[in-house]
Amino acid sequence: MLGYRPAKLYWVDSFTYIDVALRMRPSGGYQPGGFQPSGYPALLWLLRPFHSVALVVGLQHLMGLAIGVMIYAVLRRRTALPSGYAVLAAVPGLFDARFLRLEHAVLSDTLFLFLVVSALTVLLWSPAPSPRAAAAAGSLLACAALTRTIAVPLILLAGAHLALGRFGPRPVLALATAGLLPLAAYACWFHSAHGRFSLASGDGVSLWARTMTFADCRRIEPPPDLASLCPTGVRQDAASEYVWAPDSAINRAPGGLAGNNDRARAFAVRAITAQPFDYLGDVAHDTALAFTWTPVPHPGRVRPAFGFARERSELPDQPAIAEARTRYAGDIRGQHSVDPYAGFLAAYQYPAYLRGPLLLAILVVGGVGGVGGVGALGRRRAASLPWAGAVTLLVAPVAVLDFDHRYLLPVIPIACLAAGLAAGDLREKRAARRREPPPHP
Repeated sequence: MLGYRPAKLYWVDSFTYIDVALRMRPSGGYQPGGFQPSGYPALLWLLRPFHSVALVVGLQHLMGLAIGVMIYAVLRRRTALPSGYAVLAAVPGLFDARFLRLEHAVLSDTLFLFLVVSALTVLLWSPAPSPRAAAAAGSLLACAALTRTIAVPLILLAGAHLALGRFGPRPVLALATAGLLPLAAYACWFHSAHGRFSLASGDGVSLWARTMTFADCRRIEPPPDLASLCPTGVRQDAASEYVWAPDSAINRAPGGLAGNNDRARAFAVRAITAQPFDYLGDVAHDTALAFTWTPVPHPGRVRPAFGFARERSELPDQPAIAEARTRYAGDIRGQHSVDPYAGFLAAYQYPAYLRGPLLLAILVVGGVGGVGGVGALGRRRAASLPWAGAVTLLVAPVAVLDFDHRYLLPVIPIACLAAGLAAGDLREKRAARRREPPPHP
């Protein structure tokens, strides 16, 4: 916060969130930030009386610290790991420079990760979660889903974790009620504003863009009303680029993004049904970008890492920015760096980066503990929930739109939690074998 003042503000994403917060409506636009529900704007609305974006990112930095503390606390409570191992599991989320950059931006990602890790902490705190704990976890996951819709599958995973763990029907019912009722209420609010039951705009557009990397209309054979959404022959270097490219089919079609969401969804379903292996191949290829040693620019226009630098940026002259400065926070301006703090971070970010192969190793460790044999106190089940959540957050964004280095970051702390639980299980198994008496001759 000393090195980069006052905060990182993105045109258009950050100001879309602020605009929704100023009017407190269900987000339904087709700007980048409008593709998500209004959970993050609700936080901005709560902080509006302080009129400071520096306060917003300051709170997000505290959330980042809390995420590390929660991972450490769960591992110390649920495993016999020495404190050093529990600290090691918290290190990537606390010290990777990419998390510092994300916490310092007016974006929804830090709040989303904080809510997910909070839910996992509540659910894993006890070997047998009570109905009250399950309800609290369900409420937190609902808030996460209203921040980023990709958390909706996590509610189902948490319910399956409770059901397969044989904790009884009451925790499952409590989690389902607390997790799904807020989503239903928000969908009704969304319907009152936009005329359809949904959590956000653009789900069909996103899935359509995913298919543009492989769609072959000679094999899909779309009906005449969908044929205009076939690829135009102009190739983009990433699936998400088809949403915004002016020469893509959906932006050429009458009505643009806003008028073609349902048609885009119908086209995407037909494309995936006709070319399932092409779809799975593209999803696997883009997911593998998470595990490269050197981060691959994807899309090619973005800088995936090492973003701390000496800078003095200016915001564009836009009415939405002027309104946000007047009505939301007077300190809204272009970010500028201040030495020596910025110089330190510019050097710090190169070693403070979890490389892709290390993330893969962490996922493998968590997977072995989550899918392998049952340990004492049901620890296999404990490791399986965060591991399944990490894999879901890794693959689902790619499956419904595209790979993005920013969307990869929530995977890291959750995968570290799973790996820590798995390591604790392995340590306990070895200790149990040493305590066993020798076989009777």
